[in-house]
Amino acid sequence: MASTPTIRNPALAGSISLFQKQFQSVIQNVEKVILGKQDVIFKVLLVMTAKGHILLKDVPGTGKTMLARSIAASVACTFRRIQFTPDLLPMDITGTNIFDLRQKAFTFQPGPIFTNLLLADELNRATPKTQSALLEVMAEGQVTVEGVTHKMEPPFLCIATMNPLDHDGTYALPAAQLDRFTMQLSMGFPSAEAEMNMLDVHLGNRPPVDDLQPVIDKATFLQWQALVPQIFLSEEIKRYLVTLANTIRSDTRALSPPSPRSMLMLARVSQAHAMAKGRDYVIPEDVRALAPEVLAHRMVISGDEVGVAYVQSILAKVPLK
Repeated sequence: MASTPTIRNPALAGSISLFQKQFQSVIQNVEKVILGKQDVIFKVLLVMTAKGHILLKDVPGTGKTMLARSIAASVACTFRRIQFTPDLLPMDITGTNIFDLRQKAFTFQPGPIFTNLLLADELNRATPKTQSALLEVMAEGQVTVEGVTHKMEPPFLCIATMNPLDHDGTYALPAAQLDRFTMQLSMGFPSAEAEMNMLDVHLGNRPPVDDLQPVIDKATFLQWQALVPQIFLSEEIKRYLVTLANTIRSDTRALSPPSPRSMLMLARVSQAHAMAKGRDYVIPEDVRALAPEVLAHRMVISGDEVGVAYVQSILAKVPLK
């Protein structure tokens, strides 16, 4: 591709510059609690900016829940946590109609899903029926209870944590559920230095997340989301995305190739990535930086190769131009 100036549309320059400063300030605020995981924090915030949902998969105790709480504390939105267990029912999440004796009529009692940022903690400990209670709201931003549809107040974002499937008491997430998560990330273990610092930070009298102050408010965050569609996506980049998808779909090793929805999500988060890098247009490197985490968890690959490594090998084969 021919070189292009950093900003194509001068009218967006101020908005993108302000976004970069605010975005970095949120990352720095979260890093007061989550140490040594800047890349994970960066990608979670990118997905949220692109109106997507995040799945954090890792062994217990690596900071998945604390990361979600820290982001919620940094962004002044309403926040609720649902602890998923095998006995949890769909109505415990979405809410239900309750008969009001005074009014002699049924009234809707909203469930904890009615919030801006939802932490679905240990999602795969609940049964598939309960997991499915999230499908409609994650895709359409609404909840239907007994035939009545209730719209969510924007933004609605879900950060779900998930234990590895080899742990007792877990249920596999169905493909339809996985496809609604824009990206799957793993916290991993911290470096030795970061873990030493973590001990100093977290062994005090108060959890450090309790002292985090909001860096931005909900109105500012909605402005972030409104800015994403204005990031230019050229015909060449669209063709690159389609070529990437079709290359995977034509590969016999990909038993479950990425859906069109997944490619749309990849395009949106690539726009957010370009914004974070100070550009108002997407380049192939934006796509390549995010494609493994966006596509891998949706796919079933034959052989010994895991999803992330497989997507990286496909990216190496697809030309940039």
